[in-house]
Amino acid sequence: MATAKPLQPVKREPAATIIAAQLTEAIMDGSLAPGTQLGEAELAGQLGVSRGPLREALQRLVQQGIAVSAPHRGVFVTRLDEHDVRDIYLARTAMESAACRLVLQGDPQRTADRLAKVHRTMKAAARRGNYAALSAADMDFHQALVEESGSPRLQRIAQTLFVETRMCLSALTEDHPDPDALVEEHAGLIEALRDQEESRLLALLDDHMQDAVHRLTGPDRAPESATADAAAG
Repeated sequence: MATAKPLQPVKREPAATIIAAQLTEAIMDGSLAPGTQLGEAELAGQLGVSRGPLREALQRLVQQGIAVSAPHRGVFVTRLDEHDVRDIYLARTAMESAACRLVLQGDPQRTADRLAKVHRTMKAAARRGNYAALSAADMDFHQALVEESGSPRLQRIAQTLFVETRMCLSALTEDHPDPDALVEEHAGLIEALRDQEESRLLALLDDHMQDAVHRLTGPDRAPESATADAAAG
């Protein structure tokens, strides 16, 4: 007779982790717009939580840079201006370039196969003219690339940068990228990866990031002060 295996306690995520994830998603999709005050009383009531874990969750957002704490005023969703956009994409270029180098040292064909699956989702979204699905697949593509690097630290860095990227896309642009061009850019990245041509892969990645910066910081974009505007609410 087999010995019964004792049941293990179910591990639950801390409430602050769950709250932070919900707030982060609301910030990324624009439900909590840049400059919005994250009032404890209101949020605690909406989420049905006590203020203790909520305060911890808000502190996590501040540490990530997607919220700012103004003394004697409260916590506000960060406003991103064109200088922030350039800095975000500069950091993403460095981070994803490092990921590419690590992927090339490992199993680039496996990574290319994984990225190709995401790319097919991008192509389908582009054909339908579904920009939301296209943008989501675009982020999935880059997240998969970083995950394939196998570097836990790059993945941690990427989490914040991808949140900030979605904030940029949600708050700073009214114009969608050319779907066909976006699909083609990602196809080029996959091809360079399959061919294991590091210099071409990194050049294409840099061009891809610069295209995004140009679209988000066009001449009609009025610069804003991230900290001052957020503090003003």
